[in-house]
Amino acid sequence: MNNYFSKKEQIKFKHVDYAGIVFYPRFLEMLNDLVEDWFAEAIDRPFSKMHETNGIPTVDLKVQFKKAARLGEVLTKKLWVKNLGSASILCGFIFEDEQGKTCLEGEVTLVNVAFNENRNDIKAETFSEEMKTKISKYL
Repeated sequence: MNNYFSKKEQIKFKHVDYAGIVFYPRFLEMLNDLVEDWFAEAIDRPFSKMHETNGIPTVDLKVQFKKAARLGEVLTKKLWVKNLGSASILCGFIFEDEQGKTCLEGEVTLVNVAFNENRNDIKAETFSEEMKTKISKYL
């Protein structure tokens, strides 16, 4: 995890349950936001443009919840590439609180896919060399 993409996020009321801690599906939404921000800000491939012809769905997800995150806390979310395949990316991620304690960590596998003309079928599509170069910076 030498080169990683990082974003901060404050835990809001919309993220928490009655006990005031992040409801676990909200963590997954935060992860998806992190992936989307990484593509837009670091890879220069915002979802708004990508999804005209392609997608990058999650095909595998492993998460370990380590510590509760509470309303008002600020998390640092980090994402990096563990393996870059011809059409897939295995990313590691970690969310840490302000003291550097891990709230959750895991791996997510994303696959580059192309839509057919009618958008009723998708298939894996090899990353362009330009995309591989940009993604490789986070290995």
